[in-house]
Amino acid sequence: MSAERDAARMPFPYEEFDLSGLKTYPLKSRKSKARVEDFARSHQAGTGMAAWLDSLPQMLAAADLKAIVSAVVHAKRSSGVVWGLGAHTIKTGLGPILIDLMERGFVSAIATNGAAVIHDFEIAMSGATSEDVDEALGPGRFGMAEETGRMLNAAIADGVREGLGLGQSVTRLVAGAHAPFAHASVLAAAARLHVPVTVHVAVGTDIIHMHPAASGAALGEGSLRDFRFFVSSVARLEQGVYLNCGSAVVLPEVFLKAVALARNRGIALAGLTTVNLDFVRLYRPQTNVVTRPTAGVGRGYSLVGHHEIMIPLLAAALIERDTNPSDH
Repeated sequence: MSAERDAARMPFPYEEFDLSGLKTYPLKSRKSKARVEDFARSHQAGTGMAAWLDSLPQMLAAADLKAIVSAVVHAKRSSGVVWGLGAHTIKTGLGPILIDLMERGFVSAIATNGAAVIHDFEIAMSGATSEDVDEALGPGRFGMAEETGRMLNAAIADGVREGLGLGQSVTRLVAGAHAPFAHASVLAAAARLHVPVTVHVAVGTDIIHMHPAASGAALGEGSLRDFRFFVSSVARLEQGVYLNCGSAVVLPEVFLKAVALARNRGIALAGLTTVNLDFVRLYRPQTNVVTRPTAGVGRGYSLVGHHEIMIPLLAAALIERDTNPSDH
C-alpha cells in the first residue's frame, strides 16, 4: 500500500498529448460573431454626422451607441428621457450641449447632485467655476466663495419653507437672479423650459454645507421631497430611457430605489433602456443602472469615454436621427 501511495504522488511525465483523433468542422458551418457586412466603412468628407454614425461597425460599443440613439429618439416621441447628471458634466463645459437637447425635447427631467448645482450657479453668476483645491486648501480658502454659500443656502431654505424641493428652489434662484451668464446655465434653461430638476445631496459633501447659513433641516427635507419627485419621473419611463452621466454613487443608488418604489406600485417599467456614461466602469452604475433595473424588462448599456467627447457625439447623433427619421 505504501508503494502505491508513493506512485500516486509521482510527478507527471513529459508526455505530448495525442492529437491524432482531433475533430474539426468546416469554417463556413461555424457561427461567427464578427462578419464583413458589420465592419466599419471609411468616412467620406462632407457626408455629415448621420453618415459617420452609419459608418461605425455594427459591433460592441459602436452597436451600443447606435442602439442608444434609436432608443432615446423613440423615447422622446413616446415616453420620456430622464438624465442623471454628475457635476463633471457641468464643469467640463457641456451646458450648451445639454441646453440644446433640452430645447429639442430630449430631456424630460434632470436628476443631479449638490456639486452640479454649485458649478452651474457659479457659471451663471460669474462665467467660471471649479476652484483649484490644491491651491486653496492650505490657506483655508477652499469652499469659501461668499455668493455661492450665502445665496444657494438662502434659496434652499426659502424654497423648502414654501413647499418646494431643492431643484425648484435653485432653478428659481438662477432664473430670477438676472445672471449675466444664464445662457450657459442648465438650471436657468430648466426653469425657462419647465424641465423638472431634482437635487440629491449627501450632507457634508458640498462646499455650501460648510457655510454657517446651511440648514440640515432644509437640505434633508428638500432632498427627500426631490427624491419623491424623481420617483414620479422614473415611474413614467415605460419604453423610456434613463441616462446616468458621471455619477458613481449617489445617483445610481437613488435611481435603484426609485425603480424599487415604482415596481412596488405595480409599474413594470417594461421596455426601459438605461445608459451609464463615464470614463471608467464602476460597480454601482453598472449594477444599479445598467443591470438590475432592466433585468427581464429592457436593456442596459455602458458607454466608456470622456464626457466632454462622448456627450457631444451622442447629442449630434440624436439630432441627426431625429431630423432624419428615415435613417433609422
